[in-house]
Amino acid sequence: MEGAYSPQEILETIRMVQMESLDIRTITMGISLRDCACDDVATVARRVFEKICSKAEHLVATAGEIERRYGIPVVNTRVSVTPISLVLERDDRHAYLEIAAALDRAAAEVGVNFIGGYSALVEKGTTPGESALIASIPEALATTERVCASVNVGSTHAGINMDAVALMGEAICEAASLTAERDGIGAAKLVVFCNAVSDNPFMAGAFHGISEPETVINVGVSGPGVILRAVEAAQDTDFGGLASAIKRAAFKVTRMGELVGRAASERLGVDFGIVDLSLAPTPARGDSVARILEAMGLEHVGTHGSTAALAILNDAVKKGGAMASSYVGGLSGAFIPVSEDIGMIEAAQAGLLTIDKLEAMTAVCSVGIDMVAVPGDTPAETIAAVIADEAAIGMINRKTTAVRIIPAPARSSATGSSTADSSDTPPSWHSIQDQAPCLSVAAAGSRPRSSRSETRHTGIRSLPRRSSEQIELLTPQEKHCSLTFVKEDSRSSSRRPPDRPRTILSYTSRPDVERLAVTAGARPARRGS
Repeated sequence: MEGAYSPQEILETIRMVQMESLDIRTITMGISLRDCACDDVATVARRVFEKICSKAEHLVATAGEIERRYGIPVVNTRVSVTPISLVLERDDRHAYLEIAAALDRAAAEVGVNFIGGYSALVEKGTTPGESALIASIPEALATTERVCASVNVGSTHAGINMDAVALMGEAICEAASLTAERDGIGAAKLVVFCNAVSDNPFMAGAFHGISEPETVINVGVSGPGVILRAVEAAQDTDFGGLASAIKRAAFKVTRMGELVGRAASERLGVDFGIVDLSLAPTPARGDSVARILEAMGLEHVGTHGSTAALAILNDAVKKGGAMASSYVGGLSGAFIPVSEDIGMIEAAQAGLLTIDKLEAMTAVCSVGIDMVAVPGDTPAETIAAVIADEAAIGMINRKTTAVRIIPAPARSSATGSSTADSSDTPPSWHSIQDQAPCLSVAAAGSRPRSSRSETRHTGIRSLPRRSSEQIELLTPQEKHCSLTFVKEDSRSSSRRPPDRPRTILSYTSRPDVERLAVTAGARPARRGS
């Protein structure tokens, strides 16, 4: 494999590393834990610890060897495991906390930065064990250092599990509250997905999918600086020429990522999986996706045209990676994590980037609303509504979307300012929180609904257990946009048991316009051929 790279490619890689902040963002080992399942929780925990330590024993050392040999920085080494909801089924949150502790001990033992897979896949419904795992997530993230959690609440095939959406809104708020003294870092280690991929090497959403081999190496490579330099060098060309320049740069970055991944898999004696070419920015200068979009012609990120520019960038990156390797996978594209991109931080602080615009941009980027700080007093129902919006975008457009929102405990919706002493916060998250703006997502009181309504049937499976409660998403002052969760009296349905009221979601675009009600669990009417 190494002989396939020309001296010219090697020199170009050296230049990209030294001058354009190119790095291997992560080498992630995926490990199957399906053979660790049994009826005894203590035995499961012991098996999980032993298997991770056995398989990943040399991962960190191998990454160091590759970094020294090729001169390419390897920023993180991580482990992803089979979703724990598939390894253990217990209607007891404390059982899952024991597994979380075992995962954390194993990650510390092998020396990786993070371990992902404290996860559940509940897009079509939840078992008692999955419900217990979701209930345990806030405490698990608060009591561990390296464990990351994710929950898939929707898919194009199954629709959206709105009960799970509501639970995740509550879980995010509780995770932030339990880690308030550390700026709510618990919420930063929790991702809610629609159409989650099984070979994602990036945290906090990585898990080892059931279709993956026993053990596999997946590599995440990031190079916003490389793409920025390519865009700046193509200023006098049209959009076709610009896309070609981005593809050529992505091609080179992907080749480098596959080289590192194959070298790691050979040394460790495990399968090589995929290379994930994702433009994952950091707060460092020259490592920003927002700066790429501005170099493409935007006055600033967040203005009109931002979604189109991001679509061009994402499409070119994906195609350039596909031309370079048959092993491109994961998410592969452009990330837009607000709190980790200095250009987006500045745009949000200036009021140029809103959560409305972010939501539009997530329709064409690789993930979704990522690393967005919101006021600590944002209601769980409001966060659940944001998750529902993102899941709807992913479900309808057959793409992965995600939400990683951090309710900043020391900030309020009234001031947006921080008052906490964060001296004990881990340095990386502390530096992000120092710069990151809070985007408002405000709750609203109940408003009267129009008497006119029309029922529509959708793929949404069930809805949050709320009673006559209205929530308002951030919108310009001149328009009103709200989601109202109401319960219909069980007496209106003779077939429904008295203890199971029907849940209805109504959406009102403006107070004077008729609402659209979606009845949960209804069977769509059959259309003629």
